[in-house]
Amino acid sequence: MSASAPEPRSLPERIGDHAVNAALMGALGLMRLLPYETRVRAFGRFTSAVIAPLAGWRRRIRDNLALAWPDLPRDEVERLVRLVPDQVGRTVMEFFSPDEVDARIRGIPLEGPGVETLLDGMEHHRPMILVSGHFSNYAIFRALMRQRYGALGGLYRPMSNAPFNLHYVRMMEANATPLFPRSRRGLAEMVKYVRAGGAVAILHDQHMEDGVALEFFGVTAMTALSPAEMAVKYGAPLIPIYTIRQPDGLSFRIEVEAPIPPGEPAEMMQALNDSLEARVRAHPDQWLWIHRRWRAVQDGTA
Repeated sequence: MSASAPEPRSLPERIGDHAVNAALMGALGLMRLLPYETRVRAFGRFTSAVIAPLAGWRRRIRDNLALAWPDLPRDEVERLVRLVPDQVGRTVMEFFSPDEVDARIRGIPLEGPGVETLLDGMEHHRPMILVSGHFSNYAIFRALMRQRYGALGGLYRPMSNAPFNLHYVRMMEANATPLFPRSRRGLAEMVKYVRAGGAVAILHDQHMEDGVALEFFGVTAMTALSPAEMAVKYGAPLIPIYTIRQPDGLSFRIEVEAPIPPGEPAEMMQALNDSLEARVRAHPDQWLWIHRRWRAVQDGTA
């Protein structure tokens, strides 16, 4: 479980980071003056119409879909070009509306064949590795577990924009603690937490330079083995969990799949990639297609 330190930012990049942070926090602050449902919908539309074209997200979505889902009809591609950024905007606004989200998610039922294993582990403080992807609002599950059990660990990758990262971490801490940054120290602290009987939530769908070449949508995707390695080493169930945004755009369902059978870490992680792929195919607008998940292929290093 290695982790490299982020590259230092140049002075112009740091100045730009502060400008972007000021603009984003200003927009979020203004939106927070609106009623909750209005602000979530409005920031979704703003992200799709304004932020996405300025940030180059539309082209990245098209490029990723052309690589991973080449037979997708053109009208569906363009629908996703609009809806994926809208989903991102809604999720960001939900991150920055923790009190309202907390009130709305109380009572959400957990569904699926892995629920019994999950609840048994949470109630008896057994180590568990709970895995998802950048799918819908993945933080909803952590907030729900904090409501019911007081804590749920989380591994995160710090954002390159340091000023905005401070706000991002504070909002994630409102969902649940403890949080562990993806760094040598953070990973060591997370392992200690798991060994002591803690459950941690991990998003496994980011490109990892030191990962192994597995497949996602039939295309090579560099994937970290660490979630499966931890599960095997500490006898922890490796459970895929998905928060699914409902058609109203504001409410959620949470599905807990059966634990991945113990085995070779690469096989376990391929099973997780396959699980996430099935979810994305069922709800393609809810996955973060702006990620460079297939960077090794697109950069010619695979």
